[in-house]
Amino acid sequence: MSAGTDRRVSGSPLLDVRGLRVAFGAKEVVHAIDFRIGQGEKLALVGESGSGKTVTALSLLKLVLNAEVSGQANFAAEAPAGGAPRNLLALPERELRGIRGKEIAMIFQEPMTALNALYTVGDQVAEVLELHEGLSANQARAAAVQLLADTGIPEPARRAGAFPHQLSGGQRQRAMIAMALACRPRLLLADEPTTALDVTVRAQILDLLGDLQRRYGMAVLLITHDLNLVRRFAERVAVMEDGRIVEQGEVGQVFDSPSHPYTRKLIDSRPSRDVSAVPPAGDRPPVLEASGLRVAYPVAKAGVAGWFKKGEFVAVQDAAFSLRPGETLGVVGESGSGKSTLALAALGLLRHGGMLRVSGQQWAAGGASDKALRRRMQVVFQDPFSSLSPRMTVEQIVGEGLTVHAPELDTAARRLRALSALADVGLTEAQFPSLLDRYPHEFSGGQRQRLAIARALIVDPELLVLDEPTSALDVTVQKQVLRLLQRLQRERGLSYLLITHDVEVIRAMAHQVIVMKDGTIVETGPVDEILERPSHPYTRRLVEAALLE
Repeated sequence: MSAGTDRRVSGSPLLDVRGLRVAFGAKEVVHAIDFRIGQGEKLALVGESGSGKTVTALSLLKLVLNAEVSGQANFAAEAPAGGAPRNLLALPERELRGIRGKEIAMIFQEPMTALNALYTVGDQVAEVLELHEGLSANQARAAAVQLLADTGIPEPARRAGAFPHQLSGGQRQRAMIAMALACRPRLLLADEPTTALDVTVRAQILDLLGDLQRRYGMAVLLITHDLNLVRRFAERVAVMEDGRIVEQGEVGQVFDSPSHPYTRKLIDSRPSRDVSAVPPAGDRPPVLEASGLRVAYPVAKAGVAGWFKKGEFVAVQDAAFSLRPGETLGVVGESGSGKSTLALAALGLLRHGGMLRVSGQQWAAGGASDKALRRRMQVVFQDPFSSLSPRMTVEQIVGEGLTVHAPELDTAARRLRALSALADVGLTEAQFPSLLDRYPHEFSGGQRQRLAIARALIVDPELLVLDEPTSALDVTVQKQVLRLLQRLQRERGLSYLLITHDVEVIRAMAHQVIVMKDGTIVETGPVDEILERPSHPYTRRLVEAALLE
């Protein structure tokens, strides 16, 4: 089905959006789009960051600050009331407040920021029931506990008294779902509801949404950039690019026979494997090796015992691994598995027990020897926007390592080295005039990650620690960055310690893989063997969850 209104919705639609435009001042970001959602239907609105999909959903309920919204969003009246559909965009604020949360509810992307940190999750769910259903405080509290139970939260009565920070990511998202479903809405707007979650929790939340959607008979508008999520969950899909719906239709039809180039680009964005065989090490020692590695954090003991002695939380226990020159060692596991702690220990940033060597040398807790090791070992973080200082220019960011590790270079030499490193990652003065004088906010997410990689490469390291280097990026940009990393490894003989929860990234990049759970390595070996024939139940669960998406 081409762009424009998809006429496959049979009967009167629950929501009929026509000519929706959203502008901020003179800049229009959503351009006269049309789509429809039937009663009890699941429609996915898919596109990359900046495509306009979240602004579209928020604009339906006038939740975008300082936006000029026009067009029609006709929402069908409830059956007992009858009457003509109401144009949500023309309703006064007072009437919209009666619709928000009651007839149309929303699940936001990051529950930690969407939930109020000062109130328990039970109180926040109960508040919706008191406001829209007129329940007493005791009735609302009991109903909130039941809703938490319906979403699969263990010990719902106890968890109702917990604050958001006391719940796991999956539990917080379940609490958000309970709040959204409190009044049995007819339409649920789900904005990237699983993006911040681990792969296994993601599958659980998706199953939960599907089950509740069927049980309550509600329609769902799923906003996402994840095509695997769309394939598994939705019945129809609308693809957005630059504020326009370029294609829409049934999921099977659009995915099997995409008619628009942008849709084809999204479908072809799955990470692909293009890595060389690991060269013989000869007499060279492993770039990184560990045995009996242990990392523990002090924690307060409960009761009187805590006055006299601290307890400890063991984040990594008895880890052993070896990373050869030119090889990628993937570390995969869910949040809290210990993989990022292992990376920080490898970087010499955490005190640790056991043996840990970088190119045959151990960290010495400071001094000249550690400085030499830091030149050999650099890091690329998950979110380039937060890891790059907004107050520093590109020249200062990329060249910073040279001021520490090559102080003999003058300003002109540092500039030449910075331009060379930037060219290696695909950023040139021809593309970006005055490149060195620009600031991070002037670049896209993928370009900022290239800046972060250039900053790491400028000191000619042997090993890069890649901590979720693509998880904050759109799927097409993710593929570009992975291709860049693969090329740099072939050209420079780099070794990578790759930290990720994404099994597909591991499959595309790694030679060897270790699987972590609760601070322990449960399985290790060649990537093909571990992903194709996993022996540990936890590994099988990770792989199966990735295949289901």
